[in-house]
Amino acid sequence: MAPRAYWKGTLKLSLVSCPVVLYPATTSAEKTRFHMINRETGNRLKQQMVDSETGDIVESDQKGRGYELRKGKYVEIEPEELEAVQIESNHTIDIESFVPSEEIDQRYLNHPYYIAPEGKAAIDAFAVIRDAMKDEGRVALAKIVLTNREHIIAIEPLGKGLLGTTLRFPYELRDEGEFFDDIKTPKITKDMVELAGHILQTKAAHFDPGKFKDEYETALKALVKRKASGKAIELPEREEKPSNVVSLMDALKQSLKGSGKKTAAKSHGRRTTGGRRAAKKTQRSTARQRKAS
Repeated sequence: MAPRAYWKGTLKLSLVSCPVVLYPATTSAEKTRFHMINRETGNRLKQQMVDSETGDIVESDQKGRGYELRKGKYVEIEPEELEAVQIESNHTIDIESFVPSEEIDQRYLNHPYYIAPEGKAAIDAFAVIRDAMKDEGRVALAKIVLTNREHIIAIEPLGKGLLGTTLRFPYELRDEGEFFDDIKTPKITKDMVELAGHILQTKAAHFDPGKFKDEYETALKALVKRKASGKAIELPEREEKPSNVVSLMDALKQSLKGSGKKTAAKSHGRRTTGGRRAAKKTQRSTARQRKAS
């Protein structure tokens, strides 16, 4: 069964348009989730809203929205007032510009969506927009309204379809200066940097998300399965980690030890082989000289 579309509308590039559908590219359906239960009855618990001052339970018809002006002082906003400022969706993704992908700061990337054509009639226009983006090597920027909020969405080709990623607004990002300005500039030697570079080379690889393993999720599933079958859960004893204090240079050298042995073994093997060959040549040369005399 095909997944249910999250959003339906039209993708527009100037006068070229085509119906499209959006699907969330991520899911948390496989993650292990827990509910709060009553230990005595085993029944699931329900949450209730309680007045922070009186402790009374607040019924649904008494609930409202308020913005905190100052500590404990709120201005109430009515549902109709919220509706007045909400942006009505015209269900259109109107491409405004194309930018080089490397110019998009990855901190702005938010939620990914798959964009596919809706219906056979949309395939031609969809393919034209997709293939033109492939040829130009650029990412489209457009506006889209999702859940009554306007978002900027970055669109790029992905296989036969398109990948749309909503972007955060600048006010949602924290200034890195708040966290990095106090970092001191230490004096490190060139040898340290070169050793670290060698360690990086020994761990060089290609990005392969198939190798990512969620060990905690695996352990949770095993825990639930074991507990549900009535088996006892053995709690591991916490091991105290040794507090070995070593210098940065020593740590770098020890990190390279393993790979260094392999490299040394290879070069030693080459030297040994070369030495044997040289010894054989010397023996043959001495034998010829004896024969000649």
